[in-house]
Amino acid sequence: MKNKVYLTSDIYIPRDISWLHFNARVLQEANDPRVPLIERIRFLGIFSNNLDEFFKVRYATIKRMSQLNQGGGRELGDVKPKELLNRLTDIVREQQEEAQKIYDALVDELHENGISIIDEKKLTPKQRDFARAFFIEKVSPSVFTLLLSEDRPFPHLRDKSIYLSIKLKRRDGSEPKLALIEIPSDLVGRFIEIPSRGKRTVMYLDDLIRHNLRYIFFTHRYDTVTAHTIKFTRDAELDIESDVSKSFLEKMEESLQSRHSGDPVRFVYDSAIPDDVIAMLLRRLDLDNFDSIIAGGRYHNKKDLIDFPSAGHPELTYEALTPLPHPDLNLEVSLLDVVAQKDILIFLPYHTFSNIIRLLREAALDERVEEVKVTLYRVANESRVISALINAAKNGKRVTVVMELQARFDEENNIRWTEKLKQEGVNVIFGVGGLKVHSKLILIRRREEGKIRNYVSVGTGNFNEKTSRIYTDYHLFTADKRITKEIFRLFTFFEANYKVFKNKHLLLSPFNFRSGMLKAIDREIEIAKAGRYASITLKLNSLCDTGIIQRLYEASAAGVQIRVIVRGICSLIPGIPGLSDNIHIISIVDRFLEHSRVYTFHNDGHQKVYLSSADIMARNIEYRVEVTVPVYCEHIKRQLNDHLEILWSDNQKSRFINVAGSNTYRRNEQPPIRAQYALYEYVKEESNRRKP
Repeated sequence: MKNKVYLTSDIYIPRDISWLHFNARVLQEANDPRVPLIERIRFLGIFSNNLDEFFKVRYATIKRMSQLNQGGGRELGDVKPKELLNRLTDIVREQQEEAQKIYDALVDELHENGISIIDEKKLTPKQRDFARAFFIEKVSPSVFTLLLSEDRPFPHLRDKSIYLSIKLKRRDGSEPKLALIEIPSDLVGRFIEIPSRGKRTVMYLDDLIRHNLRYIFFTHRYDTVTAHTIKFTRDAELDIESDVSKSFLEKMEESLQSRHSGDPVRFVYDSAIPDDVIAMLLRRLDLDNFDSIIAGGRYHNKKDLIDFPSAGHPELTYEALTPLPHPDLNLEVSLLDVVAQKDILIFLPYHTFSNIIRLLREAALDERVEEVKVTLYRVANESRVISALINAAKNGKRVTVVMELQARFDEENNIRWTEKLKQEGVNVIFGVGGLKVHSKLILIRRREEGKIRNYVSVGTGNFNEKTSRIYTDYHLFTADKRITKEIFRLFTFFEANYKVFKNKHLLLSPFNFRSGMLKAIDREIEIAKAGRYASITLKLNSLCDTGIIQRLYEASAAGVQIRVIVRGICSLIPGIPGLSDNIHIISIVDRFLEHSRVYTFHNDGHQKVYLSSADIMARNIEYRVEVTVPVYCEHIKRQLNDHLEILWSDNQKSRFINVAGSNTYRRNEQPPIRAQYALYEYVKEESNRRKP
């Protein structure tokens, strides 16, 4: 009989607090002198962008729960929503204060390295002329000035934008005039390079507009014009109506429109803004005490720092790591013919994403290929994947795309691609009602010697050329019938949701992933209790499902050795005496985003290894269609084990995970190992050693 362990808030970190611990690790990268200077600036942008999405989704969700007086539950760590909102706001304030200090230090360091960020007060006469001409020619056509008045409705504020709050005053003591200007950074970029001698000079678009305020308001004849930035964040959760007379596509389009008018969840403003102006804004925006109202610095939307220019200093950015050729693939050999003989593991970004494009293009041109089926969650704005699928359709293949319209913040892009694919004769379906299709699958059906043979790609990450350059992910190419048969049946389920099949090899959410994982953990518990070595290694983005955490605690108490490499959320607490002594957790944040999911179980020497699109979160297990595929090829198993060992040996960019969220860097007496660079060298060596 199992020794039951019952979770309490003392041994479970609320997922949202743990997420803020993760974002603190991103902020650490912005403050790490080992990271090239401009990359540190860009990490500050990633930190800010992450925070924006956190408020739009998670903070907004907890706010809703608070307004409805709902209880906290396990997901919130048994903390009441209102109390959790207060905790989150306090942590965010501290992090933003730290981020501002880091930003100020980075600006000074940029100056020391020949790049100056200047405001409107530091322009030379020639630069003022340039700023005026640039504004008139490039910016002014896109600038909308909104005059504020008590006798007219307050204008609608977009949550993706920042605004200049304008106060115009006359010396005669008459009532000041207030206005708002939306910063049109989407059209011209947030950073403007200003001509200068010697140093490279960069200016925020906000300040370029500040420089031209008198030009904007010259007809009003005010004596002083001041401007301070504000930023407004809305609830971005989509409410999909249940009108059966409308198509799912129509419902999504209407829901996206409603997102633009979502409830406010955060208001950030320049702390130097006049008191009367901020009081008016808060009153007119009807911000209640649930909202996170935060005083900040001069600049907001620091997510734009992700695109901070190198300004002629490539030495201040990461040195390029050119994607490596796969040793089993070359342009002289059919990729499908290679996969017919052996499984192939593509490891991004160390291998090139073009291998996936090549797989689809070869299928489009191979006369024996009759059908191509793909699941798409997030694709690039300019997608070669989409082009290859259209090419296949034009060549007479039956092409089916399972398009996930509810991929958060990619909904509009996916609707656009849906319409394009349909126009080109591709069969587009929307998966399963009530479930997001998050799996990453390609199925190619080729007629060989009178019979259909299936080829599949099962991945941990999206078919997206842009993110494939910075996300670590695996894509397994295989013709193994144990896998291809069950992938084929899954596509049948996508097309006819009433056809549900039992699987022997794949672990599928929401069907048998949970039971399969628990069974594998229980097997390790059984082995450990018999006095033999038992171990589990999990590499994933998030670990917060309480049911599986419960079983991992039981495994640790039974003597199972557990290693976790987690990028983001981790609600499990390691090192609790008698409960999680045998659990050790690290997180690696470096130049690439660690996105792959790998689950391994020692299994008494007969190791089980899985690649998965699913993290161990309730949403992935219960509310999404996810595929977790077993790895049967012994050579690929060895590669994956080697990769995990390299990651576990990192003593430069790995941090210990603990309940305090201290994110202490892991250091030891071993030679320095920075895992992502060591993995690049490993893949290079494999490529050189095994060239065909």
